[in-house]
Amino acid sequence: MKIGQNSVVELCYELEVDGEIVDRTTRERPLDYIHGTGALLPKFESSIEGLEPGGKFSFTLTPEEGYGEVDPNRIIDLPKQAFEVNGVIQESLLVPGTTIPMLNGRGGVVPGKVLEVSENFVKMDLNSPMAGKTLNFSGEILTVREATGKELHDGLHGENVHSCCCGGHGEGHEGGCGHHGEGHEGGCGHHGEGHERGCCGGHHGDGEGCGHHGEGHEGGCCGGHHGDGCCHKDE
Repeated sequence: MKIGQNSVVELCYELEVDGEIVDRTTRERPLDYIHGTGALLPKFESSIEGLEPGGKFSFTLTPEEGYGEVDPNRIIDLPKQAFEVNGVIQESLLVPGTTIPMLNGRGGVVPGKVLEVSENFVKMDLNSPMAGKTLNFSGEILTVREATGKELHDGLHGENVHSCCCGGHGEGHEGGCGHHGEGHEGGCGHHGEGHERGCCGGHHGDGEGCGHHGEGHEGGCCGGHHGDGCCHKDE
């Protein structure tokens, strides 16, 4: 069977960025998704459409086809109160270089990287970790089948059933740029055993949302870990 609309696809891949492998899935822990439902980057999906199990792929996505260029407007200052959980500011999270899941104004989860911490404010970079990057994917299609009606309605892993942000638990690491990666933090995300995905668009999210929205922009610490995978779209 060939990959087409509403196919359930399992695949393994490697993602190379700037000459380094930054994300990968394996045959034992593949990426799985429903094709044509907007789970992955559009160009990723179109690049593998029509392939069958055993088919290999290799393609490059420009920043425009991936996560766009770095947007200076997504580097913002948030009051420390945005990082309260149960009335207590989570000082242990506020370390430059740390990636924290944040709630945006639409209730979606985005990764925010701590850049600077002052007495009252935290400077955060809400750009995707893959913003401005050229993404080089290679891999193999493992299985292809038709999605069931229940999977189309509920999501492949029941993710459409959950309406509240920052709930549920996953086992695994913080997803990086990529999908199931090994130890990457950040922003795109999908599933697979051992991977976590941000609660508002997938399964395997965890956190205790404080749900604070910092003054009109993207804000609000979602608590816990947010993982995504690299072929996935940002929320």
